[in-house]
Amino acid sequence: MIDVKNINKSFADKQILHDVSINFRQGEINLLIGASGSGKSVLTKCIIGLHEVDSGSVEYDGRDFTNLDFKGRKEIRKEIGMLFQGSALFDSLTVEENVRFPLEMYSNQSNEEIEERINFCLKRVNLENVNHLYPAELSGGMQKRVGIARAIALNPKYLFCDEPNSGLDPQTGIVIDNLIQEITQEYNMTTIVVTHDMNSVMETGDNISFIYKGRKWWEGNKHEILKTDNKELCEFVYSSKIMQKFRSL
Repeated sequence: MIDVKNINKSFADKQILHDVSINFRQGEINLLIGASGSGKSVLTKCIIGLHEVDSGSVEYDGRDFTNLDFKGRKEIRKEIGMLFQGSALFDSLTVEENVRFPLEMYSNQSNEEIEERINFCLKRVNLENVNHLYPAELSGGMQKRVGIARAIALNPKYLFCDEPNSGLDPQTGIVIDNLIQEITQEYNMTTIVVTHDMNSVMETGDNISFIYKGRKWWEGNKHEILKTDNKELCEFVYSSKIMQKFRSL
């Protein structure tokens, strides 16, 4: 569980986040949705410590991350997996070397143990016999799966996914959604997904937070989002052709 309490964040004289409080639940897909510039990315960076908050706190299973020193934060960061937008794989490294990277940086495992973990993670995302390929030799969906394998290499308690379906066709996007959902439940992780993809929202939205102009404007699940009368949320949701079809049913 990650508990965000009364977060405020400004840059220069402009306040970006206004008293945001969200409880991200363990074992569920927690979605952050909202228009571009609403504050989703800033909030995520505050949660993982890339931005320092002006006030408020972030707790990882009761541990106050906000007030920890570098060493204390590093220990929690070892428990965090990241799936970046566009996968963010190292082009000059093979698939195996990409998954190996966090293991060599943060674990004390032997080379044999690392090899075993790499193969386990690649098998878990249905990628076998691709160890020695380079990212450029893979499809977009395969690159995303390598990104997921790297994200779970350290067996994290917390998984952050930034636009995991960006650049993918709808069918491949569903495969990635299902994989993230399976892994979340299998390892009982606290997963936070930043997305604009309303198909993902309707497929995986256990816990949805709508960010509007730096404020948590609405919170609910994929069933409640269809019944909301929140004006700003409706304008955001039904700008999607997928959701227009839901509305007409």
